[in-house]
Amino acid sequence: MTELDDRWLSVSEIAKYLGVSNDTVYRWIDKQTMPAHRVGRAWKFKKDEVDDWVRNGGAGDGNNANV
Repeated sequence: MTELDDRWLSVSEIAKYLGVSNDTVYRWIDKQTMPAHRVGRAWKFKKDEVDDWVRNGGAGDGNNANV
């Protein structure tokens, strides 16, 4: 893994990576315990933590169980 692959990502970067809006990321932080870390006033993310969270169903909307 290169140094750039392991850097902290911003809300807009993680939203773009996941193909969702910034508002969706903030909603996931509040409601679905998305792995995020507060750095001052900003939220930061580790890509590998978010990838694991998505694989484990964390990004599901809760309306389609086991689909």
